[in-house]
Amino acid sequence: MSDYDVLVIGAGHNGLACAAYLARAGYHVGVFEQQDVVGGAVVTREIIPGFRFDLGGSVPNSINLAPIIDELKLKEYGYEDVFLDPQFFCPYPDGSHLFLWRDVDRTCESIAALSDHDAEAYRRYARDWQPLLRVIVDAMNHSPSPFNLARTLGGGFLTRVHAPLRMAGLLAKSSAALMQTYFSNPKVRAAINWTGIQSGVGIDEPFGAMTAAWHLTYHLAGMSHARGGAGALTQAMARVITAHGGELHTNCRVAAILSRGKQAAGIRLQDGSTVSAARVVSAIHIRTTLGLLDEAVVPARKKIERLDLGNGSGMAVRLALSELPDYAALPGQPGPQHTALQWICPDLDYARRAHADFLSGRVSTDPLLGAMTFSAADPTLAPPGRHTLFLWGQYYPYELADGRDWDDLREQAADRLLDKLAEYAPNVRSAVIGRFIETPPDLERMFGLHRANITHLPMDARHMFMLRPVPEYSQYHGPLKGLYISGASTHPGGGITGQPGRNTARVILQDLARKP
Repeated sequence: MSDYDVLVIGAGHNGLACAAYLARAGYHVGVFEQQDVVGGAVVTREIIPGFRFDLGGSVPNSINLAPIIDELKLKEYGYEDVFLDPQFFCPYPDGSHLFLWRDVDRTCESIAALSDHDAEAYRRYARDWQPLLRVIVDAMNHSPSPFNLARTLGGGFLTRVHAPLRMAGLLAKSSAALMQTYFSNPKVRAAINWTGIQSGVGIDEPFGAMTAAWHLTYHLAGMSHARGGAGALTQAMARVITAHGGELHTNCRVAAILSRGKQAAGIRLQDGSTVSAARVVSAIHIRTTLGLLDEAVVPARKKIERLDLGNGSGMAVRLALSELPDYAALPGQPGPQHTALQWICPDLDYARRAHADFLSGRVSTDPLLGAMTFSAADPTLAPPGRHTLFLWGQYYPYELADGRDWDDLREQAADRLLDKLAEYAPNVRSAVIGRFIETPPDLERMFGLHRANITHLPMDARHMFMLRPVPEYSQYHGPLKGLYISGASTHPGGGITGQPGRNTARVILQDLARKP
């Protein structure tokens, strides 16, 4: 008799989502996590006394593209989302600024202050791309089988998208070329482009248009913050699991996935103990999963070993502040600029230079910068009168061309990020109480992100849909009968969506329904 009906390796948000669906369906589920708390890269901790920070992903708005919150009834288990509107605040060196709101018309009003032409162009941009984005979101919520892709992508593209031949041509463009197709103002082009390229895709890469168009999903899903930090999402998922008889095991590092012939049989932990289950879900990086399996049972091993993991993309600095950034473009505290995500990118050439540094294996001299002061919308994150600041910078290569070690660069790189923000909000230098730095190697070590790729594999045409992670395992079935793979290495990829976990659970439940 097995210890569990289903055993899940990894308590990131996808592993927890998968386990929650299975537990709610009545199966005895066990989740095994090597860290001392569940959540994976969606976890919130007090790393500076009195201040709570998200150590990985910070913006769980993409989960609103799936029905997970409602289906798992997460709000009954303590999850509360706070929608941020305006969504983005973009200051510029000349003192002007731009707000991007959830409402398209209100965004157009803000754009009109910079360019009447681009305000009307933005309405056309939204009309053109939002039908296609709805089709893609539909495809993301299903396994990427030929039937599902034909039904969602194929059928939807032909019947729901305006001028499909024209849209197919636009999809082949780079994100920069797409911006130049629609918009004339450099500030507008840069703002919309930067909101969509956190996956690390360069702005001049062919078929990169979708990364820029993805910005429009914020109008569909909203920009949300989890009250108490992003970790509140994974804690709510954990409560769903335990409320339905599931078990969570932390500080349990898995050493091997066990098999009996070609059938999954359970796991062996690092301490030598074993746990049995006829069905095992590996919700961790595909490369890490590969290392847990006997070489003989993985026919696609060489394909997985050859997967392009990229060279990182960014680094983070978490800061405790005595006051909010005071932007020269919109002075005063607090204001809507502080509850929005604050995006620094003055023009496309600025982004192009930052990416060129990255491709050369150098730390970007002038990085793309995202600043997030979630404590302005959620006072639970900081003591009264104090604030948190999360800086995300692109681009920062995992492997440096000059051979230097990141430990020798971490303070200098963090200083440069803060200096870049200070060009727009000079008070931030003197407002710092404490900081926590996460370089690319830190991201790899803390969250198992090989080569610091925050989406596991690149989010480009070579690694999407039936190609993710490799065609043999794109349907969430692993190389053993009863072994399933999930997480950001699988369709539809990275981000706090929960979709890989939900899709995997649906495949497992379908398989179980076929059993006598």
